[in-house]
Amino acid sequence: MITELYLIGGMSCAACSSAVERVTRKMEGVISSDVNLATNKLTITYDEKMVTSGMIVDKVKNAGYQASLILEEENGGKREEEEFAHQEELLHESKRRLIIAVCFAVPLLYISMGHMVPFPLPVPAFIDMGLNPRNFSYAQLLLTIPVLICGRKFYTVGLKALLKGSPNMDSLVAIGTGSAFFYSLYMTLTVRQNPMNAHHLYYESAAVVVTLVMLGKYMESRSKGKTSEAIRKLMALVPDTALLYEDGQEREVPTDQVKKGQHILIKPGSRIPLDGVVVKGSSSVDESMLTGESIPVEKVKGDALIGGSVNYNGAMELEVTRTGTDTTLSKIIRLIEDAQGKKAPISKLADQVSGIFVPAVMGIAAAAALLWWLVGGKDISFVLTIFVAVLVIACPCALGLATPTAIMVGTGVGASHGILIKSGEALEICHKADTVILDKTGTITEGKPKVTDLTVLKTGIREEDLLWTAASCERMSEHPLAAAIVEAAVERGLRLEQPDSFQSITGSGIEAQFHKKTIRIGNQRLLEEKNVPLEEEILKQAGRYAGQGKTPMYVVEDGILTGIICVADTIKETSIKAVDRIKSLGIQVYMLTGDNRRTAQYIGEQAHIEHVIAEVLPEDKAAAVSRLQKEGKTVMMVGDGINDAPALVQADVGTAIGSGSDIALESGDVVLMKSDLMDVYRAIKLSKATIRNIKQNLFWAFFYNSLGIPVAAGILYLFGGPLLNPMIAGFAMSLSSVCVVGNALRLRTLKL
Repeated sequence: MITELYLIGGMSCAACSSAVERVTRKMEGVISSDVNLATNKLTITYDEKMVTSGMIVDKVKNAGYQASLILEEENGGKREEEEFAHQEELLHESKRRLIIAVCFAVPLLYISMGHMVPFPLPVPAFIDMGLNPRNFSYAQLLLTIPVLICGRKFYTVGLKALLKGSPNMDSLVAIGTGSAFFYSLYMTLTVRQNPMNAHHLYYESAAVVVTLVMLGKYMESRSKGKTSEAIRKLMALVPDTALLYEDGQEREVPTDQVKKGQHILIKPGSRIPLDGVVVKGSSSVDESMLTGESIPVEKVKGDALIGGSVNYNGAMELEVTRTGTDTTLSKIIRLIEDAQGKKAPISKLADQVSGIFVPAVMGIAAAAALLWWLVGGKDISFVLTIFVAVLVIACPCALGLATPTAIMVGTGVGASHGILIKSGEALEICHKADTVILDKTGTITEGKPKVTDLTVLKTGIREEDLLWTAASCERMSEHPLAAAIVEAAVERGLRLEQPDSFQSITGSGIEAQFHKKTIRIGNQRLLEEKNVPLEEEILKQAGRYAGQGKTPMYVVEDGILTGIICVADTIKETSIKAVDRIKSLGIQVYMLTGDNRRTAQYIGEQAHIEHVIAEVLPEDKAAAVSRLQKEGKTVMMVGDGINDAPALVQADVGTAIGSGSDIALESGDVVLMKSDLMDVYRAIKLSKATIRNIKQNLFWAFFYNSLGIPVAAGILYLFGGPLLNPMIAGFAMSLSSVCVVGNALRLRTLKL
């Protein structure tokens, strides 16, 4: 069995991806086949004794799409960058066509519908319907053609899908707007013989529907592009070059040329290019891009280093242990791609019904026309009126607008409250969430260290004196813990001074000369190195601090321990309230963290969270989400770090904290710009209201079609009632759209 990746071209909706999956799964020897519509990629597992790559490509092409095998050696940055550039080019082209379509559709709507408003809008005499019906018709035709040219993909893709037996939303648009256009074209050509035919033009229906659908497609493409940006930014974390160290000489080489077992130099302030082990030197390393923890990790000989993390103040020599796709960062990228490849829990309703709706409407229109012609004995004008009326009134405008308008209004309401919902799919799933997983650092907590406790151990010294001395010395350090001490002193209004001398002791702390005293500030290792005695009671107290997730920093003056300053990542003010509100909805709340179990349990208790999953490695966070999903839970994951990215994508809906890393923001489906957990509660509430609105819209859209199609087919005329004129059918179609949009706009009154 082998698994291969293919790039699929020509897909436009879920019906397309389903068609590709359907034809490939039918192949004998294929074990599994999944299409990721977001990345246009097919992941297929098959028996190489029964199936070949060429057979798969041919099968996909026969279904009406393009396929090309992505070779393993192409899984590098260059291929990805080329794909990203191509996507940006396509998005730019879509935007350009949309702008052109809008520029022609707006004046078309003005000319065609201006006379129907209560206060008729003025138009030039030479295109006035009453004075110059021919010019009136030609003007609309000339304005419509550019719009249809801009939206020609709907016709090329939609009609091809229809011919292949897999109709999609493009097919609905093509048939509905095409029928309206060609009927209007016929009426335009007969205006000279019958000026009243100028009243039977539906160019604006064709043009406006095409323009609106183009807008929806453009927004969908932008959302899909954001998914790709997450992987691009992850790849950007790895430096292009590394300092290779051989035979006592250093030279700069491309990172992808470094091999396992070679040695590279890591200078202060540089980013570590590859995974490896420290063989010489020591330093503090910021691994927050992978662990999510804000406090740097001290690295000494024998410790592992992760590619993409940032070195602080020391120089190190690294022996490379993993390269290429084996690095931790590459694995995280692969985890994101794998999670993205999974099928969405909710597929679009319009795509689900399109396979039945399109042929059914065409069949009804054709059957009604033939019956009136053959049985009813009506002329071609009557028959054509019936046929076009059915197709026009069944145009998928209301059906197509039902979901996107509610989603657009709902996401707009969310944006006004600092809740960015990046896709309609995320909005759909939010209301089903029964489990919320919260990352600890930067999500429940502030994400940056702060001074929490000041303990004076020498009589005659005040807390302010202890903090003033420590901050004055630490102001020379670039360490985040030092910055927290300095910030605490500044907040208290203390006026800091400059130490006479300063020395950073890597992995231990600092030593400074201040006011003719030797000041040392650091961890327990520093005290052991300088032979500073520690009483048993002080050690117990420091242990209690550590159990609460705090980092104790010892302050020593001339060899005498004078105090302890504790630094920790504190819980946000709104976190406890937010957890309580989420739980009030009947949702279970979990906390997921890489911290040790003792610290995690303490933070969980403080935040009112009973379910705590601790000591989780970055690559295991997505697996933790998956385990809960296998239990039948619908999971919303809330996080902010790169280490959260795979879990954010694995979850049914990923929610990224706005103050977090760019990678989390791109990987998440929902972004909380205010970094307030209360917005998780608000997002779920908004989702419930929007889904309810969508269901109302879909009901009225289907009800409208169920009622309108029989009337258009002439059922009332059969019993002595009126015949539905295509113009009235077009107006009814527009009215149904207005009703759907009006209902969606009610969401603006929602109070979050």
